[in-house]
Amino acid sequence: MQNHCGAPSCASGRANREPLFRFPRDPDRCKKWVEKCHREDLKNKSPEQLYRYHRLCGKHFEASLIDGDLQNRVLKDDAIPTIFDVPSQPQNGQLKRGKDTAKDDEKESKVKKKVRKTQAETKKDDVQTVPEDDEYKEYLKTLFEVLVLLGGQNIPLKGSVDDKQDSLTSSNFQALLEYRMNAGDEGLKKKYESDPEKKEFCSSAQLNQLIEVCEEFIRKELLEEVSKNTYFSLVTDDLVKISEEWLLPVFLRYVDQTNCQRERFFGFLSFEGDGEALAERLLSQLTDGWGLNMEHCRGQAHSCSDTHFSKIKAFATKLTEKYPMAVLTPRSTCALNISLASSMVLSGVQLVMHTFKKIESFFSHSPSLQLELEHAISIFYPDKEDKANELKEICRTSWTTKHDAFEVAVDILESLLLCVDSVHDNEDMRWSDHVTHEALELSKALADFEFVMALVVLKNTLSLTRAFGKNVQGSAADAHLAANSLKAVLHCLTEVSDNIDVYHEFWHDEAVNLAAALEIPCKVPRSFLRKQAESGATVRPESYYKEHLSVPLVNHIMKEMNDLFCENHLKALRCLSLVPAVIEQNKSAEPEEENVQMYKNDIPNAGTLPAELHCWWVKWSHKGKGEAVPSTLHETLQLADVKFFPNMLAVLRVMGTLPTFTLESSCDVAYRRYKMYMENTPDKFRSKSLALLNINYDAKHDLDSMVEAYMKTYPNRESV
Repeated sequence: MQNHCGAPSCASGRANREPLFRFPRDPDRCKKWVEKCHREDLKNKSPEQLYRYHRLCGKHFEASLIDGDLQNRVLKDDAIPTIFDVPSQPQNGQLKRGKDTAKDDEKESKVKKKVRKTQAETKKDDVQTVPEDDEYKEYLKTLFEVLVLLGGQNIPLKGSVDDKQDSLTSSNFQALLEYRMNAGDEGLKKKYESDPEKKEFCSSAQLNQLIEVCEEFIRKELLEEVSKNTYFSLVTDDLVKISEEWLLPVFLRYVDQTNCQRERFFGFLSFEGDGEALAERLLSQLTDGWGLNMEHCRGQAHSCSDTHFSKIKAFATKLTEKYPMAVLTPRSTCALNISLASSMVLSGVQLVMHTFKKIESFFSHSPSLQLELEHAISIFYPDKEDKANELKEICRTSWTTKHDAFEVAVDILESLLLCVDSVHDNEDMRWSDHVTHEALELSKALADFEFVMALVVLKNTLSLTRAFGKNVQGSAADAHLAANSLKAVLHCLTEVSDNIDVYHEFWHDEAVNLAAALEIPCKVPRSFLRKQAESGATVRPESYYKEHLSVPLVNHIMKEMNDLFCENHLKALRCLSLVPAVIEQNKSAEPEEENVQMYKNDIPNAGTLPAELHCWWVKWSHKGKGEAVPSTLHETLQLADVKFFPNMLAVLRVMGTLPTFTLESSCDVAYRRYKMYMENTPDKFRSKSLALLNINYDAKHDLDSMVEAYMKTYPNRESV
């Protein structure tokens, strides 16, 4: 694009305030513009090229053809330039001048010609250089535009191309670029014609560079958005494997300028290494690599299972050591009991959790399978219709992810086994080979005594935390109540731990009776028996499961409950007493200043906190009967008059970042899009960079800025 007027001898430029207007795309009007401006070199250029790279300033148009003010001037649709300075030709009959005058004129003419030539050469160079630079930018912009389009729609860039081939010849990326070229994109056409033997618009190496720049640009935009709102919490999900590399998904939760809770997917961290070194490297990636100011981190939540749990735990501990205000909490997207069970490395517990995933997957194949299970439930509850209907209703939901999943599993275990055995037998030939095979695998897992024993122990132990977990992740009033009931929960767990011999005996008897009903033999896991074969010692199942299941399971739950609900987290939960519905429920008890003082460094005026806290309590405790009051943190933040209580607003905003509290459905888009991406994208098409682009589909995509960033990062055009 030119930054000056294209008319000959026009002095309009940067110092001139005249607006510049593009040549029209309409071929007839464009031809008239070229004729009027007397530029012979433009006659062979297409209207698209002229539109992109050439301009005429406002001096060449009648004033009546220009609308708008000085800041925003536009041409009328039918405007044609008519005002040009055309050099006049000498007229016949002019007087001859004297020799001296003629000589002076000749000398002056030579000087002028020299000056004109220099200016003309300079102008010619500018005309060649500027469009060439702009053509390259337009070319890059087109590449980024196609990349953003495909990435946002989760369309694989390389399509069906063999991964071993370093080629984009048959890729979706190449195909869309070719379509654009055939539709009239002159930049792509010129690029293609410059090297016809080269079948692709850009190499795989350059495409990777484009993806890298796009990823960094989007993350920079997200960082700016989060930094604007100061405080945030760090949330991670289960590890995933992409391109043979273990990666840790990272989300940031914050409260935006409109006081709405938000969660953004921030990308993946490489999870290679062990122990202290891994924790340090992860923290370094967050601060030095991504530019996060962890001093503003007010919470952290991690969802990790089995073998990687110890590494995640080390990272969480390191984060808490360096930044004490980054309170460790459970995550609202996962039921507390499921989270506690998933974090255990015990083989029996992991067998249960993996089997739950198989159950969820199996019954999602067809509604007919669900009907088969409901029929089996009716068979085992012939005289308890209400109980049977209740279980059927539960089984129509994602019950394996709920707080009471282990109780439900015990209740329907016999029905489940009957159902999958019936499907596997396939006597009426209703099911496909794939479904019958999955039914067989599921039947084997359900008919394992280790599974039954672990399920019974989980059911009985986690029944102590079920109500607590449900309250913590429930309404504001329930979560506030839960903060005051933790001691009772821990006391019950301690009671079980101190009397584990007695409790384990009851649990073992329950598991044996359930196994007998299913005709499952009571035995020690075969993997353990192989290890004991050399010693020749015999181990009773009851003793084995006490030592390898019940004792470590109870100890793990106690430790995790203490870690997840430390004193600072409990104070944050008690700060829910600021929610108007909680104040109304406890009118006699004013919110405790001690809990709010936890955020004294995050509020605008700590000196006025006691008075403001009292005014806030008075305002909401004297509401009339039947008058609606906000019952959630989100509703409280949306109050119009909360801005008149700056300290209360600041505390509520920080609390809104904590991962414990459930987000409104409209604010939880990032996590749902992330799950969809991981479930719907085949392994070979997954990309950690394109995932960021797809999940943050609503992020700002400034193509011009991406081009500038690319040219700054990769200044050598030969790489193109």
